[in-house]
Amino acid sequence: MILSDTRILEEIAKETIVLKPYDRNCLGSNSYDVHLGKWLATYKEHILDAKKHNEIEYFEIPDDGFVLYPHIFYLGVTLEYTETHAHVPFLEGKSSTGRLGIDIHATAGKGDVGFCGHWTLEISVKQPVKVYKGMPVGQLIYFPVEGTIEVAYNQKANAKYSGQPDRPIESMMWKNKF
Repeated sequence: MILSDTRILEEIAKETIVLKPYDRNCLGSNSYDVHLGKWLATYKEHILDAKKHNEIEYFEIPDDGFVLYPHIFYLGVTLEYTETHAHVPFLEGKSSTGRLGIDIHATAGKGDVGFCGHWTLEISVKQPVKVYKGMPVGQLIYFPVEGTIEVAYNQKANAKYSGQPDRPIESMMWKNKF
């Protein structure tokens, strides 16, 4: 089951869902629209190594937009800071974004109960497309949780992405033991 607009509003009032900035016009019948923040990043190295810390370079999207190109993997970030304390958030691309050939996440569309921060976007495009800071790119949907959460994500000692800032965060795969 997905939370409806009225249930999302109830959870916002209880502060189990936090969205900053919040705009009532972004609330759909069962989702909340999120927007592209002003920062993008790309990896410094052409070949990435899952066992090492792959560093990224940041750049700000100019007011007149920035053209994304195929075969370049971009990290972006949501404008919105979010917290989810009692539900599982999922980030999906908006259909209008997809129809421009923009994918906003490769695999990481699900958040955890207790996630607090800006969402890092894993952006790729099918053809060159100009994007703008503040443009709608995705929507958050919320699922109820069955059972009690023993440890929320923001309380886990090994939570690699808790408290994400308003800039994209690179992969922390290198922190895993394998």
